[in-house]
Amino acid sequence: MGLEKISVETFVAQAKNHPVIDVRSEAEFEHAHIPGAWNLPLFNNEERKIVGTIYKQTSREEAIKKGLEFFGPKMKEMIDFVEENLQRTNPPNKTLLVHCWRGGMRSAGVAWLLDLYGYKVYTLVGGYKAYRNWVLKMLTEKPVLKILGGYTGSGKTIVLDALKKKNETVIDLEGIAGHRGSAFGNIGLPKQPTQEMFENKLAAELHTVIISGELKPIWLEDESQRIGTVNIPQDFWLHMRKSDIHFLDIPFEKRLDYLVDTYGKLPMAELKAATERIQKKLGGLETKTAIAFLEENNIRGAFDILLKYYDKLYGKGLEKREDPKPLLKIYQSTLVDAEENASRLIQ
Repeated sequence: MGLEKISVETFVAQAKNHPVIDVRSEAEFEHAHIPGAWNLPLFNNEERKIVGTIYKQTSREEAIKKGLEFFGPKMKEMIDFVEENLQRTNPPNKTLLVHCWRGGMRSAGVAWLLDLYGYKVYTLVGGYKAYRNWVLKMLTEKPVLKILGGYTGSGKTIVLDALKKKNETVIDLEGIAGHRGSAFGNIGLPKQPTQEMFENKLAAELHTVIISGELKPIWLEDESQRIGTVNIPQDFWLHMRKSDIHFLDIPFEKRLDYLVDTYGKLPMAELKAATERIQKKLGGLETKTAIAFLEENNIRGAFDILLKYYDKLYGKGLEKREDPKPLLKIYQSTLVDAEENASRLIQ
């Protein structure tokens, strides 16, 4: 059906409608990849090492011969993999996007095989390396942002979800980071993505918003630059810090109720470990008291101490905004209610 090389911009646009096949090794893919891509390694981790060594120490030709030894027996298996995965796509697809690290021999080999079998195949000029450059450029974009502020326990994440349901444009940074953004933020969640993967996901979401052409402001939660083990990229983070803050002001007791309901069911050992992690900032006595409360199963008592600490921390973060300080719009609310507070913000 034909082979064609395309630029990264065209590749990203086509990826909205067609499957992306990443033929790099499992380790390369696991570290970071184009969001939504399938991994179909031409060489596994060990084979890649062998071929690479021959390429460097002997010659390109000998490396290709060794690569063909590995590739030959896998051909049918690779076709089967693609067919099985395509059966799950809706509608069934006969167009595939293939890439490797630099757009070289690995993607050329797999693309040749898939073309031979009858698929329309596009390969990415410059490979994943070109995609990464596109990601870094995308993260310097400056769309209009609305920053959702509010002390800990204001239910900002559920408000973002409610805003999305009301057709507002939302990017959930904590969702992309796989972390809830405090010392307690990773409890009960899978391992976070790598920094590179976090950036890839953020760039993909930004691109979707920007190309939609609606140009509506994007709602984002007010975050520290660090979310667990990942960092919001510097350019984007500074842009967030200069954007207007829409602050939900909810009484302390209501936020405390919400936190007890949300985090109170988490494993006790992990709650204690997370409290110990912030001992230096929380202070020895407060940490000791909070842990004693947890051991007595007095979740509310422990969370009362922790919430006062996080309120102080967040207040300092608001003051630290550089001049000219962004506009701070305050929305008074008596409840942690996603639906009601989302409506309040829109109005």
